[in-house]
Amino acid sequence: MSTDFQSSREALGVRLRELRTEAGMEGKDLAAKLGWQASKVSRLQNGKQTPTAAEITAWAQGVGRPDAEVELQGLRAGLEMKHRSWRRQLAGGHRARQEVAIQETAATQMIRGLEVSRVPGLFQTPEYARVVFDSNAEFRGIPPTTEAAVAARIRRQEALYEPGKSFRFLLCEAALYHRSCPVDVMAEQLDRLYNIVGLRSVELGVIPFGAQLRRTAPHAFWIYDRRLVIVETISEELWLTDEADIRLYERAWEWLAESAERGSPARRLIARARASLDLV
Repeated sequence: MSTDFQSSREALGVRLRELRTEAGMEGKDLAAKLGWQASKVSRLQNGKQTPTAAEITAWAQGVGRPDAEVELQGLRAGLEMKHRSWRRQLAGGHRARQEVAIQETAATQMIRGLEVSRVPGLFQTPEYARVVFDSNAEFRGIPPTTEAAVAARIRRQEALYEPGKSFRFLLCEAALYHRSCPVDVMAEQLDRLYNIVGLRSVELGVIPFGAQLRRTAPHAFWIYDRRLVIVETISEELWLTDEADIRLYERAWEWLAESAERGSPARRLIARARASLDLV
């Protein structure tokens, strides 16, 4: 679980414990009053379990502080912004999440991003995107709404041609060789990426193998203007809106960008990966 999310959940737990202590109640007393197991009270106040909205209400009333519910629910809402389970987001398939991406892109002037092992969605061909969605649906055991998701992803790419928008992306060279799709699909995708380098609204940097980095690249992240950072992991998606979090990811992006090749050197790296497919 992410350190950011866990720290926030622990902070909520500390506040729950404070309210219980101020009420002069032991954990077992509160548990008995609410009809809970004592272990549940312990998990909630020690940040081991995320409380539901109903449990927050019950806690505030149980310690005689119904006035504290608004504060507690606000802390819980902050957790929801930081932790968006992929299982919950993709319960009905990929299309809904792609529609959210379209909305966020429409509301943003500049997107900066880092991708480690695959081509960014904004630059994907339909066939490459289809493979990505199919594979992810199989892995997560969710409904395969692939065609609708692909259509939404391609529709989102219209933003690349909108005046005033800017897209600055970093791509690890490994993504050019990470072939989870047929050779012909990857070849078409690399051709598309090669041409993207010359697009007016796009600045694409490729971080080459062996580059000396001031900052490692453990996971993908996207920075939307200076208002939102979306971080992707296997199990969750973090939506970070705190100014300190945004500054931290901006710094990570800037440090990684120091090692990236752009323009003609980036095209040469893409062309080299494309040429390797002819040997397969």
